[in-house]
Amino acid sequence: MKKIATSENISELIDLNRIYVDKTEYIFKLVDNYTRIFFSRPRRFGKSLTLNTIGTLFEQGVDPYFKGTWIYDKWEFGTYPVLRLNFLDYSTDDLEEFKEFLSADLSDFAEDLGLTGKVKSSHPVLALKQLCKALGSGQMVLLIDEYDCQLTANINDKVLYEKFRKIIRRFYGALKGKKQIRFLAVTGVTRLKDVSIFSVGSDIEDLTYESAFSQMIGFTREEIKRFYSDYLKLGVCYENNEQIKPEDVTAKQVEEFLDRMAYHYDGYCFDNKYRDKVFSTWSVNHFLRAIGTDKEVKFGDYWYDAGGVPSILANYLKTHTLEVSVLQQDAIRISYEDFQNPTSLTSINQSVLMCQTGYLTLKSPLNEDCLFVTLGFANQEVRKALSRLLMFRFISEDFLKTHPAREALAQYDAKELVLFFNKMLAAVAYDRYPLKEESMVRALLQVFLQGSGLKVEVEKHNSKGRCDLMAHTKERHVVFELKYSPDGADEQTLLAEAVDQIKRRDYGAELDDGKAVLRLALVFNGRDDERKFTLWQQVQ
Repeated sequence: MKKIATSENISELIDLNRIYVDKTEYIFKLVDNYTRIFFSRPRRFGKSLTLNTIGTLFEQGVDPYFKGTWIYDKWEFGTYPVLRLNFLDYSTDDLEEFKEFLSADLSDFAEDLGLTGKVKSSHPVLALKQLCKALGSGQMVLLIDEYDCQLTANINDKVLYEKFRKIIRRFYGALKGKKQIRFLAVTGVTRLKDVSIFSVGSDIEDLTYESAFSQMIGFTREEIKRFYSDYLKLGVCYENNEQIKPEDVTAKQVEEFLDRMAYHYDGYCFDNKYRDKVFSTWSVNHFLRAIGTDKEVKFGDYWYDAGGVPSILANYLKTHTLEVSVLQQDAIRISYEDFQNPTSLTSINQSVLMCQTGYLTLKSPLNEDCLFVTLGFANQEVRKALSRLLMFRFISEDFLKTHPAREALAQYDAKELVLFFNKMLAAVAYDRYPLKEESMVRALLQVFLQGSGLKVEVEKHNSKGRCDLMAHTKERHVVFELKYSPDGADEQTLLAEAVDQIKRRDYGAELDDGKAVLRLALVFNGRDDERKFTLWQQVQ
């Protein structure tokens, strides 16, 4: 089998005979219809590979790296010198150094073209003007990756943020209308109205949610079937303990395997018509590579494990509290204006920021006729990633190291389990996460269990009703029905109600895989001197 890609460089992928999921038809349409474009995507989604592919086509044409791809006999746009700028290479805390290094890259590019001594300024705006003047009637392609790096790094430093914002604004303003730029592509994580990509640089088209290019970055289900067929069949074999051979795997088995992959890694939507969705490229590549190397199927949390919290969200959380309640919502509604035109990272709507960083995704059409936009979780992987993020925010690392949730749910009896949860809740910073209602108690349990890597279902439905929480281990299922008493006065009544609900609605009866089922009715006392589960009963 061809090995799976680990590089963001198209030439390296081809030279090393790695799998390349062919996106060149999108790139052809992009270059054929636009000359200046911008798109944002969460980290580790394939932005850099897309820019590199565009740059390689403009720099070298289709030979030798595009044989066998859609674009091979269709490229008609010629070749040009390509200037690649990655703002990750520049200082995020020293404005003068930032300007100096960016200007130096413009000067070096001119030198490489034989334009010796033509770009002398250490100010990037003037250096850019000097470069365009030196090119004369010639043209270049300009590709800018991670344009927002300096802004995201300074989300909590308003003074430095504003200084970087102004210089970036002026830089993009200087690009406007320059005939020396044959094609311009800019990418990053965030979409901001005030960086001048959407104002001074108004000739740059924002294609972030353009339907025609919504699947240019990310993998579609059909692409995974086409380019990773051998790995899918191998995954089916390992799931069946190698009782069947790859050549005997049926199309139906492949589709069922893809369904399980979709639950974990699909569901990202960048389509303003809300029709097309994509899988996470990073997660799919690492999941399938693990099948080949480890010879087993493990639905891991590859996106979060690769780099933890995105830097922008990490910086944001230094001065903001992320709402636990977001985990309880399948649909989050925000105004169209807030979503489409965020003006600054220092005042951005929290849900919009979570969408731009990949924790939420579009769940409704995006058009001006709609007053509101709906956001939600793309898949199980990001829901668990957010749980882990929140878990580490409100529970100490020492507690997590010494109190493994997976072991507790798998082995503890009912009494031990209740004591275990009370220890966890006692570790919560009450001023940040006050347990004033049942929904908050449930949310914190969900965060803790899901963040620990367990499969958790909230308000799990059966034919008679829905239980509050259900958690699953390899050994057993645990069903929770929660009640909240603000002062402890009605605890016995609430416990009886919880027990009756479990019995009457037969929670857990739908679980028929042979594992043990532990059903717990729990009452949380919210009084200041309690704040714990004070009554509980195991329901047979």
